Amino acid sequence: MTLKDVSSENQPTLTEQDVVEYLRTHSDFFIDHEYLLKEIKLPHQSGKAISLAERQVHVFREQRDDLQHELNDLLDIAKQNDQFFDKSKRLLMNLIEAQSLDEVMIVVEDSVHNDFGLKFCSMLLFGDKVEYPISNVQMVSQLEAEATLGALTESKKAVCGRFTEDQLTCLFPSAQGKVVSAAIIPLRGNNLQGMFSLGSEDENYFESSMGSLFLTYISDTLSRLLPPLLQRERAATKAEDVASLL
Repeated sequence: MTLKDVSSENQPTLTEQDVVEYLRTHSDFFIDHEYLLKEIKLPHQSGKAISLAERQVHVFREQRDDLQHELNDLLDIAKQNDQFFDKSKRLLMNLIEAQSLDEVMIVVEDSVHNDFGLKFCSMLLFGDKVEYPISNVQMVSQLEAEATLGALTESKKAVCGRFTEDQLTCLFPSAQGKVVSAAIIPLRGNNLQGMFSLGSEDENYFESSMGSLFLTYISDTLSRLLPPLLQRERAATKAEDVASLL
């Protein structure tokens, strides 16, 4: 069907939709009628009418600018990921060399404060305070943790975002309500259950859409490192109790 056929006597009056449909099904129309591209005029933001060809050039430039912005955003994200990877790697290497829970916490706090630029971090383990009387690691019972933290105690991957006031108080008891966004990293393995948390005063620092790959590396490392150190701490405590009775 040609444009002429559409407007023949046997057809109703030609409408704008007819033209649209014709051009849509005959995408090569302007190849044979290229001169029309210069004759068709379109309104422009400047108030001056421009040709269809000029309008296409304008659209292509806008698309180019949009793609450039997207590319810049991707490059910024890649740069941030590289920096986060270097910081995480340095933290993990130092953790591997730690010989006690005290050293673990010193390494973690130094990395969090100096590398990541965060003021707040905490390690919360689920267990008996009497069994593990550890001064620099927070201990709570499983029931207490479940009552306050809810489904977070069952999470198998890092969770980022904003949490309730009660949850943040449980995770960061010494922060005095200053933490408004956090990354909660589960600790699981060899009878170990708990959480390692990072906190920020910026409500947008930790977003729920953040990737958790590097946080998972930290979780896996701590989950393997802590059990033998906890056992050593427990054995030392028992030895001290026995010695005090002699």
